[in-house]
Amino acid sequence: MNLIEIFGLISGVLAVWLLIKQNIWTWPIGISYIAASIYIFYGAKLYADFALHVCYLIMHFYGWYYWLNGDNRTESILRVSREKNQTLLVSLALCAIAIFVSGTLFAAFTDADLPYWDNTTSMFSLLAMWLQTRKKIESWVLWLLVDILSVGIYFYKGIYFYSLLYIVYIGMAFLGYVAWYKSYRNEHLNHSNYGS
Repeated sequence: MNLIEIFGLISGVLAVWLLIKQNIWTWPIGISYIAASIYIFYGAKLYADFALHVCYLIMHFYGWYYWLNGDNRTESILRVSREKNQTLLVSLALCAIAIFVSGTLFAAFTDADLPYWDNTTSMFSLLAMWLQTRKKIESWVLWLLVDILSVGIYFYKGIYFYSLLYIVYIGMAFLGYVAWYKSYRNEHLNHSNYGS
């Protein structure tokens, strides 16, 4: 437990809280969390998590842009929406293939610990992050799965602050789903009432 882990814990919780609130500041605060995470995961030889957070860095800049300007919309705020079932099924199938391939490569060619588990959380996290950048409700379901697996991985590796962080994230994933679902439902009710 060092200062970088403490900083990661605080900035990570703040970024998720802001995400639940659909606050644009989730993106720059999240970038601070990512910087701490990149340092920690490289030192712990969790290379899939390290690579994942490099991707997160890129996706955070994209999410920041998309929430402000994306989707060719006329409204100032990007609304919460659902992803199509077919898109989700194809995405999950691609994740399964990527987990197998990357886990096998990491096991064969690196000194990575827990290569399959590490790549499972990484691939599902990439999908969750992509859905998050587009404000899709399903992102929270994937985050819940990732958070549960991550608690065990980080505890096993002795990264106790991050294990604690992901226990907090489990609760926040529930809160995020509920908050975004309410936002989605209210938007659709308002749209239906407006149209009638």
